[in-house]
Amino acid sequence: MALEIRFVETWAKQTFYYIIIGILVGFAIVAFFIALNFLQPLFLEFLGGYRAPAPQYERHFFSFSPLFGDAFANPYVLLLLALLPAIGGLIVGLIKYKLLPVENPELHETDTFIDGFHNRSGIVSGKTSLIRGICSVVTLGSGGSAGREGPSAMLGAAVGSVSSKLLKVDERERRKIVAAAAGAGIAAIFKSPLGGAFFGIETLYKRDMEIEALVPAIICSITAYIVSSSFLGLGHLYAIGTYDLEALLKPVSLLLFLILGVIVVPFVFLFIKLLEMSRSFFFEYLHIHDALKPAIGGLLLGLLFLTGYFFMTFLDNGEKGLGVAGGLFGGGYGFIQLTFYGELAVSVLAFVAVAKIVGTALTLGSGGSGGSFLPSLTIGAALGGVFGQVLSYIFPETVEDPWLFSLIGAAAFLGAAANTPLTALFIVSEISGSYELFVPALLAIVPAYSLVRKQSVYPGQYELRKDSPAHRREFTIDILEGLQVKDAYTKDVLTIHKDTTVKEALYFADQSGHITFPIVDDRGKMIGITTVIDLEKEREEGSEYKKVERICVQKVVVTYPDEALEDALRKMDTFHVGRLPVVKGEGEDERTELLGIVGRSDIIREHFRKWAYLKAATT
Repeated sequence: MALEIRFVETWAKQTFYYIIIGILVGFAIVAFFIALNFLQPLFLEFLGGYRAPAPQYERHFFSFSPLFGDAFANPYVLLLLALLPAIGGLIVGLIKYKLLPVENPELHETDTFIDGFHNRSGIVSGKTSLIRGICSVVTLGSGGSAGREGPSAMLGAAVGSVSSKLLKVDERERRKIVAAAAGAGIAAIFKSPLGGAFFGIETLYKRDMEIEALVPAIICSITAYIVSSSFLGLGHLYAIGTYDLEALLKPVSLLLFLILGVIVVPFVFLFIKLLEMSRSFFFEYLHIHDALKPAIGGLLLGLLFLTGYFFMTFLDNGEKGLGVAGGLFGGGYGFIQLTFYGELAVSVLAFVAVAKIVGTALTLGSGGSGGSFLPSLTIGAALGGVFGQVLSYIFPETVEDPWLFSLIGAAAFLGAAANTPLTALFIVSEISGSYELFVPALLAIVPAYSLVRKQSVYPGQYELRKDSPAHRREFTIDILEGLQVKDAYTKDVLTIHKDTTVKEALYFADQSGHITFPIVDDRGKMIGITTVIDLEKEREEGSEYKKVERICVQKVVVTYPDEALEDALRKMDTFHVGRLPVVKGEGEDERTELLGIVGRSDIIREHFRKWAYLKAATT
C-alpha cells in the first residue's frame, strides 16, 4: 500500500510540473507572437507598403500606415519590398555570427530541439534559444520564407530544458519534458493542442515516436494552449467554407484524395533535396563570411518574388501579385486562408507551389532562422488547390468544393515531409475546426507518408527509438535478465537505532563511509530510512540533537530477495533513490524485517560478474 501511495505522490508531483511548464511555454509563445506581430507590419506594412493576408481568426495587435505608399502602385516601393528579406537577413547574420554567435548556426530551429533531445541529454540552451528566437522574429518579420512553428517548438523545448534543470529531474525525465514542451510550443502558436502534443513525440523519429512523453505532451500542450488563447483568442485559426460531407465520402471523392497524396510525393522530395542543396551551397561551397549569407538568401528570395509578380502582371492580372507575395513572404499563413476561400487563380497556386520550395530553401539554407513546418503546409495547400481546381474544371459535378483539396493537400505534404502523419492529421482538423475531414485527410496522408519513407526536412531525425543515443542502452542485450536481488544485495547492512541523535548519526556515517542507513527499533525492525544529506540538512537547521526517528522517511520503497534486479533498478529510477532496503516479504511484519540493502553499485558489480561469465563462456 505504501508503494502505491508513493507512486501516486510521484505522479501528482510530475503532473504539477507539466502544468507549470505548459504555463511557462504559453507565456513564452505569447511574447514571441507579439514581438513578431509588431516587427512584421513594421517591415512589410510601414516600409514595404504591403499588408499581408492573415488567417480569419488570428488576433492582431499592431498596424501601420505605409510610409512610402502602396507597393503595388509604386515600382520603387515594390523594389524596397523585395529588398526587405535581404535587410532582415543582414541583421540576422550580424546577430547570429558576429554579435551573439550561436552553436551550430546552420541548424534550423526545430533541428535544435531534435539535436538537444537525442545528442545532448535533453539539454536545449536557454540563451542560444533566446538568440535564435530573436533572429526568427527578424527573419519572419522582414518577409523571410519560413515558419514560426519551428522557433516556437525550440522555445518550448528550451523552457522545458531550463525548468528541468531547476527541478533537478533525471535525464530520462528531462527528455520527456523537453519533447512535451516543444509540442506545447506548437499547440500555443497554432491553436492545436492535439497536433502540438503529437508533434513533440513524432518529430523526433522517422518511423517511431516517443510514446513515454505522450501524457506529459498532452498536459503541457493543453495548458500552453489555454494560456496563449487567453491572449491570442480562443478557437481555431482558419475559416473554411461549407461542404457536402455525404458527397465528400463517396468512393470517387475518396479515390481523388488518395491520388492527391501520391501527387505531392515528388514535390516533397524536391523540397527536402533543395533544403539540403541550399545548405551545402551556402555553408560548404560559398566562401564568404557567414554573416553575409542570410542576406544573400533574402536577396534571392526578393528576386524570386519580383519574377513571380511581373510574370502575373504579364498575364494581365496585377491582383495575382498579391497572392504571390502572400505565398512567398513569411510562412504563408494568409496565403493558406486564401486557398481555403478558393480565391486564388490556378496560375498563382502553381507558381507558389514551386516558388515556396525554392524560397524556403534559400531562407533556411542560407542561415536564416525559422521553421519548415508552415512552408510545408503552404506548399501542400497550393498543390491541393491546383489539383482541386483542375478536377473541378474537368469533373464539375463530382468536385463541387475544390478548396477542400487545399486543406487535404496541406495535411499530406506536412505528414510526408516531416514524417509526422498523426500531427498532420490533427493539425488540419484543429486549424479548420472540422474533425469530419479525418477520413479524407488520412487517405491523402498515408500514401504520401509511406512513399517518402526515410527522407525528411529534419535531418536530425533518427529512424527508430533504438537508433537514438537516448534509448540505445534500452535495446542492448539484457545481462540482468534472470538475476534476482538475492544475487546482489549486501547482507551486512549498517543500521542506526531510532534513539540516535542527528549528531551521533553523522559521526557514525563519517566513520563508516556509507550514505544511506535504515533506522531500526529495539527489536531490530526497520521503521524508516535516512541519508547523510538529510542528516546534514537537520544539522544546518540547528537540530543536531533531534532523534533520527523523528526525521527519517517512514514510507520506504523496498525490494525483496526474489524480485528481479531489473525491477529493483526500475524502482530506483522511478523514485530517484540510490539504494533499497531488502526485506523478507510484502506482509506488514515482513516489510520491517531487514535482510540487507542493495544499491546501484551492487547491481553494477553483479552485472559485470555476469558479463565476464558470459564472455568466458563464448571464448
